[in-house]
Amino acid sequence: MLVRFRRRHILETIRKYHKGDSNEQSSLKHQYDLVCIGGGSGGLAAAKRAHLELQSRDIQPKIAIVDYREHPNIVNTSPDRPEINWRWGLGGTCTNVGCIPKKIMHTAALYGEYVQNASEFGWKVPSTVEHDWESLVENVQNHIRSIHFGYRSDMMLNKIEHINARAKFLDKHTIEVTDAKGNVKTITSRRFIIAVGCMPKYPDIEGAKEYAITSDELFALIKPPNKTLVVGASYIALESAGYLSGLNQKVTVMMRSIPLRGFDQDCAQKIVEFMKERGTTFKQGCVPTKIRKNKNSFVVEYVDDKNSVHVEEYDTVLFAVGRKCVADELGLQQLGVKFDNDKIDVNEFEQTSVPHIYAVGDCINRGLELTPTAIHAGSLLSRRIYSEELVTKNHKHIMDYTNVPTTVFTPLEYGSCGMSEEDTIKKYGQDNIEVYLIGFTPLEHEFTHKDTNKTYMKVICVGSEEKIIGFHYLGPNAGEITQGVAVAIRLGVTKHDLDSTVGIHPTVAEEMTRLNITRRSGLVAEKRGC
Repeated sequence: MLVRFRRRHILETIRKYHKGDSNEQSSLKHQYDLVCIGGGSGGLAAAKRAHLELQSRDIQPKIAIVDYREHPNIVNTSPDRPEINWRWGLGGTCTNVGCIPKKIMHTAALYGEYVQNASEFGWKVPSTVEHDWESLVENVQNHIRSIHFGYRSDMMLNKIEHINARAKFLDKHTIEVTDAKGNVKTITSRRFIIAVGCMPKYPDIEGAKEYAITSDELFALIKPPNKTLVVGASYIALESAGYLSGLNQKVTVMMRSIPLRGFDQDCAQKIVEFMKERGTTFKQGCVPTKIRKNKNSFVVEYVDDKNSVHVEEYDTVLFAVGRKCVADELGLQQLGVKFDNDKIDVNEFEQTSVPHIYAVGDCINRGLELTPTAIHAGSLLSRRIYSEELVTKNHKHIMDYTNVPTTVFTPLEYGSCGMSEEDTIKKYGQDNIEVYLIGFTPLEHEFTHKDTNKTYMKVICVGSEEKIIGFHYLGPNAGEITQGVAVAIRLGVTKHDLDSTVGIHPTVAEEMTRLNITRRSGLVAEKRGC
């Protein structure tokens, strides 16, 4: 009875928020059933799901995506600073200047390491290998264009209209769209989903915007960045620094405070130490104050934690100091849409203070800046709005932002799901948790007789049943391993469940089935064999 009441309550709540969201003008005929503003991960997923749901009910939907792209391709006006518009076209940040090119660059760096170790496996390779930056960038951009073609084809197949223009609300059901030539028209829609994402921030210092780049521009540089200063301690900063170092660039990371804020600091510090050993320089407790140009290089003035002033010269300066939502350009405030700082304030149903206007992805205040969450949230949102079967036996159509797995693609990859050790201690207390950990070297790296990978694994448990509430892994294929663990954590896995599982040998993943060293015992996890 309790389960049936709970399902009925969820159903009634969803209907309250979604089926009645356009009652004020439901009798009016709009040009579109749904307009998604932003053609990134969230917008594309929401539009596609809406089309499938409506079509399954024999309704021919009228759906559009408004996504502005001024240039058909990246315009390299300068070898140092390619001109990239703040809208890159379909796919948003992930496809154009985020996950996709980042993973390719990261993999390129790993291949360089594989080549250097290949002789141990019998391959005859030269003692030194060179990297062709220009070829890599060209191939990356060609791959992105191929993905664009796939998106356009998919939209045509699903009869989703693409409006290449900037959008601005005139009233609650009308937007004004302006294309690259300045042509303006108005369109109306019963519902809107905002999925405009975020853009990189620049610090408010002299010369930052004039002479520095962000990770957005990095993937389109037509010549290598050479001696590079990466300013920031975020995952974008450390990932960028990592693959640049792996591609034979000389890199310095300037951090104001701690690395990877919000992640497990034990793991974050190990990543920094690993990168230092691989040749990346770190300047911690330092902040840039000014950038000026000097012929073909850039002079950076900065202060350290003792307030001493320093001056150094670099070929490229890259800022990775956070991202800013661009939804304030849409005119939402005049409609009464509430904001939380610079992000759109939404409820648990991704609904704004205007009932028929929704938002998903990086631009909302309760989400995570991750592509998979935007895709999942966008798909669930459209299913809630348009599906007749809103609640099923095994699926609650409300986005759950807890225990979302992620991977940081630094040279020592970091997979994470659940709580960090610091957050666990704050919530439950040191005496109420148990932390299992181990450090080891994978077989393939032992074989090379080089300490090339300091693999590390941590499992955080709480309660007498030792329910696992945090998993952290440093090592190869972090994303593949963490994805599987995430399913188990969502299902309530315990330490006993791990111990009862037979590991796959010889893999790094099998180590999670035989963790026996705890933080409480005071023992240090040491490298060990089978």
